[in-house]
Amino acid sequence: MAKRIDRDEVQEMVAAGAQLVDVLPAGDYTAEHIPGAVSIPLKDLGREAMRRLDAGRPVVVYCHDYQ
Repeated sequence: MAKRIDRDEVQEMVAAGAQLVDVLPAGDYTAEHIPGAVSIPLKDLGREAMRRLDAGRPVVVYCHDYQ
């Protein structure tokens, strides 16, 4: 179930083993991403999530749109 969380909650979740996923296009991920995040562009998330993510660990999905 999706919910919004703040920066402190993200840090706590990642420290506890959550997976961090950047959903921006690959070029944007390369230019700037949070250390430890994996790149799965939003258009590929449904297909790639099952293949690349551990279903037993929480997932934090983020993007930064510069607006």
